[in-house]
Amino acid sequence: MASIQESGDTVVANVERVIVGKHHEVRLALVALLCQGHLLIEDVPGTGKTVLAKALAKSLGCTFRRIQFTPDLLPSDVTGLSIYNQKTQEFEFRPGPIMAQIVLADEINRATPKTQSALLECMEERQATIDGVTYRMPEPFLVIATQNPIEYEGTFALPEAQLDRFFLRLHLGYPQPRDEIVILHEQKRAHPLDEISEVLAVEELRRMQLGLREIYVDPAVTDYIVRLVNATREHPDVYLGASPRGSLALYRAAQAYAALQGRDYVIPDDVKLLAEPALAHRLIIKSAASIRDVDPGLIVRELLDSVSVEAPAARTDRRGLGAAPRV
Repeated sequence: MASIQESGDTVVANVERVIVGKHHEVRLALVALLCQGHLLIEDVPGTGKTVLAKALAKSLGCTFRRIQFTPDLLPSDVTGLSIYNQKTQEFEFRPGPIMAQIVLADEINRATPKTQSALLECMEERQATIDGVTYRMPEPFLVIATQNPIEYEGTFALPEAQLDRFFLRLHLGYPQPRDEIVILHEQKRAHPLDEISEVLAVEELRRMQLGLREIYVDPAVTDYIVRLVNATREHPDVYLGASPRGSLALYRAAQAYAALQGRDYVIPDDVKLLAEPALAHRLIIKSAASIRDVDPGLIVRELLDSVSVEAPAARTDRRGLGAAPRV
């Protein structure tokens, strides 16, 4: 696991030449990439969402495309379309911007639900079907979607099916004053993004992804993940809890985070650290709770305090044969 840790630290350090003071968030973005998942970044404009996507792409030598989502954007503008060539008298497929290794879906909630749904097949099945022909996505394939949590005018809320397809949700937030001073100094003459280069080959990234399968997860940790996810479905303020896809995301993310820490096994603290990024965006809050401004992240943190790491022990009698029935 040392090689995964070293390679991961190299990529994180390279991205941090541009994204200052966000070590945890950069590491979580790498976790999503290693697990072949997708990222949803919710934050106000100007906090470095686009720069993070570009820095990841340049660090790995991946192709990068940016899609600016607007209300008039069509599904074919995302996936591509077939155009009739008069010279050859045949239809030719013109791939859309989604056919890149790292795709930035900027302000995804400004597109109509019809256009948003064009991403569902691409994100889950890693393919796009256009005019009856299926085209595979390149490897690796990472969608980083952004949305502004403050401005809701002219936006369309992401459906539950699409939210569930995002592996993790991040919040970058404003930098600390000392970090903002560093940003100003570094961009005095040129943008640091122009100076970073590839530090990890795609082939090595693929080996890292395959290596994650060897990370050991104790049955007790697996049981803790399942009990935590089940608790989201039983919370009184939650209308719809996390799906089994959420359980798997938390499981895979814990494996990746453990590997990046140089361990070949997962500990409960890994699960606790990743529970909110992996589960909070999958929870649908009841209307009555929404009026009280109940936050899904707060619910996950509340469940982390209430759900024990150790499974409740079965009651046993003195002979160890189970609890004796009351007469």
